[in-house]
Amino acid sequence: MKDIVTVGEILIDLTFSGRDKGIPVYTANPGGAPANVAVAAARLGAEAAFIGKVGDDFYGGFLRKTLEDNRVDVSGMLTDAGAPTTLAVVSVAESGERSFSFYRRNCADTLLSADEIGEELLGNTRFLHFGSVSLTDDPARSATVYAAKKAKESGATVTYDPNYRANLWNSEEEAIEQMKSVLGIVDILKISDEELPLLTGTCDPDAGTKQLYDEYGIPLILLTLGPDGAYYRRGDLTGKADGFKVKVADTNGAGDTFFGAFLNRMAALGIYRPGDLSEEQLCDSVRTANLAASLTTSRHGAIPAMPDRAELEEKLAVEAE
Repeated sequence: MKDIVTVGEILIDLTFSGRDKGIPVYTANPGGAPANVAVAAARLGAEAAFIGKVGDDFYGGFLRKTLEDNRVDVSGMLTDAGAPTTLAVVSVAESGERSFSFYRRNCADTLLSADEIGEELLGNTRFLHFGSVSLTDDPARSATVYAAKKAKESGATVTYDPNYRANLWNSEEEAIEQMKSVLGIVDILKISDEELPLLTGTCDPDAGTKQLYDEYGIPLILLTLGPDGAYYRRGDLTGKADGFKVKVADTNGAGDTFFGAFLNRMAALGIYRPGDLSEEQLCDSVRTANLAASLTTSRHGAIPAMPDRAELEEKLAVEAE
C-alpha cells in the first residue's frame, strides 16, 4: 500500500541561472507539479509513486532516474518513443517569483491515456493526487480524471492542486471551467492565493474558501499565502499558520513541497481522512508544511531544493526552542 500516488505531468524546468558573455544560461531541473509532490513526500519518508509519461530521450531518462533516486516508485511511468519530453522555460525575478513558457504541444505527458494506467497502483494508495496542468489536453485530461475516480472508488483520499498556467489554455474561461470541473471529487484542495480569485472572484481567504466549501463540499481546503503562511478551512473550522522568514532564492516548487509535506505528515500520523485530524494536528501539519516550503524557497530549483526528513526535523526542533 502506497501512502501517495500522483498522476500527471513530469517535465524539465529550464531555469535561468545567469549569463555567460551576455548569453543567457539555463539549468535543466526536474519538475512538473505532481512529480514534485511525490518527491517532496518521499524525501520526508512517505511511500510514493508517480504515474505519467516521458519521451524516449535524454530528458525522459533523466527524469525517471531522478524519481528513482528519490525513492519514488516509477512502475506507472511510461515512455513514448514518438513524442518528446515536455520543457518549461522558467524565468525567476529578483524577488524569487517565477514565470513559465512551455514547449508542450504533442509532448509525451499530454498523451497519457486511461487505458495505459494500471489499476494496481490506483487500488493500493491512501492518497491520489493530481493537478490542473494535465487537464489542458486529452487524452491526459481523461486519464487524470479516470485515475482520480478509480482511486476514490477504491477508498483513496483524492487531493488536487489547480495550478494555473495561462499559456497552456486557449482562454481563461476554458481554464476556469476545466479547473472547476473536478472539484466535486476532491477531498483535500490545495490552492494558492494566485488561483483563489480565479476560481472564486475574491482574494479574501475566508470568503473564498467558504465559497468553495459551500459549492463543492470539499472536506479540507488549504490556501497557501506565500511568505504569509497558509490558511485552512475544514467546514466551519478555520485557521492560519504563519510562514517562516527566509531569504528567497526561487519560489519554484514551494507549493508542491508544502502539499507533499502536508500529506506526508498525515501519513506519518496514520491519518488519511481530513475529518480525522484533531484541530491541533491540523494546525501542526500546516505549520510543518510551511516550514518545508520555506526551505525549498531558500534554494534554487524545485526538486533539487526540497528538504529531506532529517533537515526538516532539525529545523522543527530549532523552531520549537
